[in-house]
Amino acid sequence: MKHNERGSILPLTIFFGFLCTVLILLVVAATSLYLERKRLFTLADGAALVGAEAFELDDVTLTPDGPRATLDSADVSDAAAEYLALAPTSGIESLVLERAESVDGRSATVELSAYWRPPLITVLVPEGIRIEVTAVARSVFSR
Repeated sequence: MKHNERGSILPLTIFFGFLCTVLILLVVAATSLYLERKRLFTLADGAALVGAEAFELDDVTLTPDGPRATLDSADVSDAAAEYLALAPTSGIESLVLERAESVDGRSATVELSAYWRPPLITVLVPEGIRIEVTAVARSVFSR
């Protein structure tokens, strides 16, 4: 006795098509978040590097280990803010310089935050989240 299996593959095809679409949307959102974080980290890294170079020659002292620059938190903050004002930040939503300082007088720490929105809003992905990155840079003199 044969059973009529006509049309039984259609629900499976619809289900797997829906599952593939959901997976594609999740991968697109995760990739977008990853790229936005990398972009924000690149900005923070550049700002930290500029902050680590924000010293005058008068601030360099000779130590037994060689010359060493002393950083001031106000100079680091000013240099980081100036860098971000000139850097290409188009497409980064709500960019905020959370912190730019020198904790130990030798390295510059910069923390940035921005708001990320997924390229396609779905039920499975949040409407957007705030992402934060921190970068640390230090100037080193070599002989």
